[in-house]
Amino acid sequence: MEYQIRNLDLAPAGRLKIDWVKKNCPLLRSLEEEFTRTQPFQGIRVALSVHLEAKTAYLCKVFAAGGADIYITGSNPLSTQDDVAAALVADGLKVFAWYGATPEEYDAHIRKVLEPGPQIIIDDGGDLVHMMHTEFPQLINGVIGGCEETTTGILRLQAMAAAKHLAFPMVLVNNADCKHLFDNRYGTGQSVWNGINRTTNLIVAGKTVVVAGYGWCGKGVAMRAKGLGAQVIVTEIDPIKAIEAVMDGFGVLPMNEAAKVGDFFITVTGCNKVITKEAFAVMKDGAILCNAGHFDVEIDMAYLNAHAVDKKLQRQNITGYTLDGKKWIYVLAEGRLVNLAAGDGHPAEIMDMSFAIQALSAKYLVEHQHDLTEKLIAVPKEVDMDVAHRKLDFLGISIDSLSEEQSRYYYGA
Repeated sequence: MEYQIRNLDLAPAGRLKIDWVKKNCPLLRSLEEEFTRTQPFQGIRVALSVHLEAKTAYLCKVFAAGGADIYITGSNPLSTQDDVAAALVADGLKVFAWYGATPEEYDAHIRKVLEPGPQIIIDDGGDLVHMMHTEFPQLINGVIGGCEETTTGILRLQAMAAAKHLAFPMVLVNNADCKHLFDNRYGTGQSVWNGINRTTNLIVAGKTVVVAGYGWCGKGVAMRAKGLGAQVIVTEIDPIKAIEAVMDGFGVLPMNEAAKVGDFFITVTGCNKVITKEAFAVMKDGAILCNAGHFDVEIDMAYLNAHAVDKKLQRQNITGYTLDGKKWIYVLAEGRLVNLAAGDGHPAEIMDMSFAIQALSAKYLVEHQHDLTEKLIAVPKEVDMDVAHRKLDFLGISIDSLSEEQSRYYYGA
């Protein structure tokens, strides 16, 4: 099989990135050692579609250490790092991805990882699962199950399950406490601002930041904006989350009102057309827009591209649009995930927890493949707790445990 990457000569630079991640991911290191001994994925074909940067690469190597025959692609055309992809191929793994893939190339890469007939699917956003059902129904019976990394992918899975279309079990990794409480909040919060600051080289202190969506990702983005000295406004459709934002000290406005005062806009809703022509029309000259949701649909890029009277590249990953020939608004990373398309993604220590959940959930699927009856599966509590305890151990932190008397009082047993 011909692997599809840009340039194998980039492998040494990619190896340096992966080695750095390994040094800072003690959970995955411990699983790599364990899996090397126990071989939980021996003979198992794994198809993986996750943002292809160094943390993902190390997860792939952990699967391979456990015996998996793994086929790898990215989950976003602008988040694949070519040097990392080359390093994996140089180390004998099967990779089909490159930075800046066209929609047709992106789909072709997904097909390549599905064609061998995966038994385990590791997905981020649902593209693998969707194509498996639409283009490879003849291979579905061979699928043990899969794991979904992100909120957007879980929403797609829930829709498929409600319509009785989901044909195999999927573990909802994003819903694990050791994933969303840390990855979504602290990981997204830091990595989004890493991407914005790296790309714009502008001050945040004293600016007004509009955060669209106050789920765990929005909470993290707003928290870090406040820490950088910004005034923060939240837009929401959920009245409970809006109250949370108010009590956390943030302003709350409808988007079209917030658009009049915002300097930076970050969308983290998972929905489409969050910022549209009505908001564009009232924005300040020089407003900066970016997205931290999985798909590039939260900012209405189609409207901007169709109606801009001028469009100019201002700096790498910054495109300027003017709708009236006078006022300019700027979009980062083409409206794709700013933390990955214009940065390196979440910090290694955060993804260490998320990917430990992924690896252990996949192991759970293999071990319980004959007992699974539901299509949507929560991460087992013992997996979540195992990762939390391992993390505390590596941090050198001890906690209390219930005595027998306390346990009887607490649980009534």
